[in-house]
Amino acid sequence: MATSGIRTPKKALTAAYVRTVTQAGKHFDGNGLFLKVKANGAKQWVQRITIRGKRTEMGLGSADLVSLSEARDVALQNLKVARSGGDPLRAKRESQAVLTFEDAARKVHELNKPSWLNPKHAAQFISTLETYTFPTMGSYKVSDVTTSDVLAALTPIWLTKQETARRVRQRIGVVMKWAIAQGWRQDNPAENIDQALPKQTKAVKHRKALPYGEVATCIQVIQNSGAGRSTKLALEFLILTAARSGEVREAVWDEIEFETDPSANPANPANRAVWIIPAQRMKMKREHRVPLCTRAVEILEEARDIADGGDLIFAGTKAGKPLSDMTLSKLIKELGFEADVHGFRTSFRTWAQEQTNVAREVAEAALAHAIKDASEAAYARSNLFEKRKILMDSWASYLALGEAEIITLGAAK
Repeated sequence: MATSGIRTPKKALTAAYVRTVTQAGKHFDGNGLFLKVKANGAKQWVQRITIRGKRTEMGLGSADLVSLSEARDVALQNLKVARSGGDPLRAKRESQAVLTFEDAARKVHELNKPSWLNPKHAAQFISTLETYTFPTMGSYKVSDVTTSDVLAALTPIWLTKQETARRVRQRIGVVMKWAIAQGWRQDNPAENIDQALPKQTKAVKHRKALPYGEVATCIQVIQNSGAGRSTKLALEFLILTAARSGEVREAVWDEIEFETDPSANPANPANRAVWIIPAQRMKMKREHRVPLCTRAVEILEEARDIADGGDLIFAGTKAGKPLSDMTLSKLIKELGFEADVHGFRTSFRTWAQEQTNVAREVAEAALAHAIKDASEAAYARSNLFEKRKILMDSWASYLALGEAEIITLGAAK
């Protein structure tokens, strides 16, 4: 076999020769490919090739891992790329630079962390991938992850932890879309796998809610409890406005629009303020204007008396930090009520349905729910604010009286 740089015919080497040769030196094959045998017996494939007018040598891997036929295939492909004006050496370097799925996921997590409004969501993004994907495919190049790898990660939890599995799938997709943007792959293996996964049953988890007839009593018990004043005010404000916990706990003074003249609306003097929740704090990412009843305004005045000088209306025990959702939930449970904080929205909705003649869309608008029917949503441009004023005043009156009487809402002008 040739051991010098003289021209040799293509396929000059044989698999047996590659396996048995021990003589140190360069053993040439064809298309610039040669087997380099070192003095210690190690064998490596190398290709001598001219790339854009510059002669260079490319390593093609150990002969223990790359067979003769594989080395020939790579050498031929490199030669074709070089002759067409490409740079196979650069392509090789870029391929080696491709991150593993784990490294890519951590990179995506860091890039997106500033955009997540809730630190908990940012932490969950990476923790679920650490738990359910890194053990099986974390070490794979992100360019090499296949649909079967994604299925292997999702299948064990697809039916037992349905919501978690859906989120893991979505987060895998986020990583893959980033890899596509990097030019490392052309497809997203987390998509188009529905037929390969068993059908999930929709398990609806209802939040525990108090019967609306017990809400007034609950407010009285809260007011008489030994809880912090800010906590008690926040809970009552939440109930009166039928708002979500996070919307109330993170509310700031700039979101409140007070009427400068209490007599500005003599037809309805109870509504002397509006709470304007910005889109970024709303679940549907749409600004929500909440008409505030007299008692809600009183709560704001009480909250201002105990304000720590910060932006938050209902500040927690730590300066500049809002009350925690756990603080509100814990108080409700400790006072003996089997209900979730979010369940007060259900109490309000049931009351509106059973104790008023208010139209469904008015009650839904009060809860800032989206209209699911696309055709209906296209024509529903009003936020029904004036009708919601009357509804929220009626809810406050009902809670103050504690009486289950049918309330007829007149048409708002």
